[in-house]
Amino acid sequence: MAHKHVAEQLQLESQTGRISMQIVATLLGGVLLLCSIIARFVFEGGSEENIHATVLAIISAVLLGAPLVWVAVKDLLHGHMHMNELVALAVIAAFAIGSYLEAASIAFFMIISVLIENRTALGAQASIEALIRITPTRAHLLKDDGSENEVEAKDLKPGDVVRIRPGDNVPADGRIVRGASTINQANITGESLPVEKAEGDDVFGGTINVTGQIDVEVTKAGADTTLGKVKDLIMQAERTRIPIMRMIDRYAAWYTPTILMIVGIVLFLNLRADSTEAWHRAVAMLVIACPCALILATPTAMVAGLSAAARLGVLVKSVVDLEAARNLTAMIFDKTGTLTTGELQVTRLEPYVAAETPATERQKRAMDLLRAAASVEQASRHPVAKAVTTIARQAKLKLPEVSNFHETAGQGVRANADGQEVLVGRASWLGDLDGGSIAPGAVAALRQLQDSSDTEGLSTLFVVRDGQLLGWIGLEDNARPEAKAAITGLRQEGLKRLIIVTGDRESVASRVAGQLQTEYKAEVLPHEKLEMVDELKEAGHRVCVVGDGVNDAPALAAGDISIAMGAAGSDVAIHSANIALMNNNLNRIPFLVDLSRRTSRIVRQNLIFGVLFIVIGEILAASGYVSEIVAAVLHVVSAMVVVFNSARLVRAGEDIELAEHRATEGKGGASRKQASAETQDDSPPQAVAAPA
Repeated sequence: MAHKHVAEQLQLESQTGRISMQIVATLLGGVLLLCSIIARFVFEGGSEENIHATVLAIISAVLLGAPLVWVAVKDLLHGHMHMNELVALAVIAAFAIGSYLEAASIAFFMIISVLIENRTALGAQASIEALIRITPTRAHLLKDDGSENEVEAKDLKPGDVVRIRPGDNVPADGRIVRGASTINQANITGESLPVEKAEGDDVFGGTINVTGQIDVEVTKAGADTTLGKVKDLIMQAERTRIPIMRMIDRYAAWYTPTILMIVGIVLFLNLRADSTEAWHRAVAMLVIACPCALILATPTAMVAGLSAAARLGVLVKSVVDLEAARNLTAMIFDKTGTLTTGELQVTRLEPYVAAETPATERQKRAMDLLRAAASVEQASRHPVAKAVTTIARQAKLKLPEVSNFHETAGQGVRANADGQEVLVGRASWLGDLDGGSIAPGAVAALRQLQDSSDTEGLSTLFVVRDGQLLGWIGLEDNARPEAKAAITGLRQEGLKRLIIVTGDRESVASRVAGQLQTEYKAEVLPHEKLEMVDELKEAGHRVCVVGDGVNDAPALAAGDISIAMGAAGSDVAIHSANIALMNNNLNRIPFLVDLSRRTSRIVRQNLIFGVLFIVIGEILAASGYVSEIVAAVLHVVSAMVVVFNSARLVRAGEDIELAEHRATEGKGGASRKQASAETQDDSPPQAVAAPA
């Protein structure tokens, strides 16, 4: 893999070097051409005019025209027919009739247009290589004795620990083992502002350490890093071709013979009237017919679209997928971690007490309920456990040490705390326990509470201590703040079906769907997600599946287009979907659909302009209204029009970046005020009494 990247880099540098030499030769030929024009005026009216001006023009024509003719000959020998043959014929024809200045001018302007084409393509690749080169070549490797050793970043391997100081680039993907800092990871995730990182957090190679010193244990290095995969995706996307590009390639073989036939007819019809004028018209037609604008029409737009998407952390594996996104009519969303934050929060504490219990006593029992649950949950790494222990820390509860801890995956936990057995988990799990762990009355009570309206829309944890029911804890996984706006944006883009699918309970799915005003289907098994995709396809929809790329891989593979959320650092997410969002910002999805449609419009505009330029230019050249030199100048202008029209796409998404930047700045001030308030009030959610 490393050799492949080196080979690609050398090939790119070789191509860039050759084009630089061509630029020098073109400039030299252009100087001689300019000298020939000046000589005509200096020696105007004298016998020396033909000697100086003509000799300079001949040298310029040979210097500029020879490479074009040589390329055309090589193409013909290999059985290829491109625009080079038309250019070569135009230069040879002008040279043959003694129009040396015209031959040199045609060659000069045609080379300029070819260089524009080549530099456009190579410029896009070079910009990608510049992105990859932000990964540092050196790293500070920590030895066992604590000393540092400067090594090549490419020599790092998983398990190594590197020290990264403020201002340094992160040399590889890894996890912070010591220290905390602020990391600018815009080149990976597209986030406009740096992100706070602490011990245990992941960092990505190529990002910039802004503030503190951190020690990072390497998890991935070299081509295996997230940045390396980003580079592969973009390079892969550049090599693919959309259907309209393949259609142009299919008919390109007929283009040159057709043009030659038309030019031959015009030449034949005008030879009797004025043979010299007939040849001038034929040469002008050959110059106009060179399809540079058509050749640039699609690639420039696609590269600009890919660049705009990558800037916002949207990685498109194939330009075919970018082009196809404009036709989407339905979208299926996984709920957890996609439309919701995936981070549960405790929203209710319900102690199991009588309705007439005083408020102060209910509050005391709620704290006892939270302390008992957090005591055993502190030994678990489950997201539910994290939510419970977080709220306990905010309430400044002192948690006791636990023993005999045992966790049943997906069901609950049990342990001994303060000499008492505490169980925390689902009602179904607690109700099925035998051996006298729970009193018969407690089992009946928790099953009744589970089915009550109080728990509707909540994920619930029941807490039992020494066989007695203490109460239950309600948790919620709320929709992302930008989810509503993203759904609205997709509707504005014309998508007809927006469906949330989840394995959660009906009440939980209904709550999230109600917040976002979308369709939903709850308690869905993986194979049922595939059936939903197939049903929508059979109904004539173009379906996009959006998920986290881990649990949703089968459904992602089934969609016409698939989008993996939060793919930064996730191999599964990057490889399982057509499009990878390196961050979790849902507004990237309507942006992607809009970008696809804008890109398609730009391609159509470029193609229409290219066709009209050739048709109208051929008519004017055949009628004698356009000379050879003017035709060459117009040819360059047409290429520039296409390039600049496509370049408009590069700025797509700037409004999103600006809005996020302003929102983050505003949130910074609000967060400081909130932090100040939280230091004064760290109380947990208000407890609500439940009947005994």
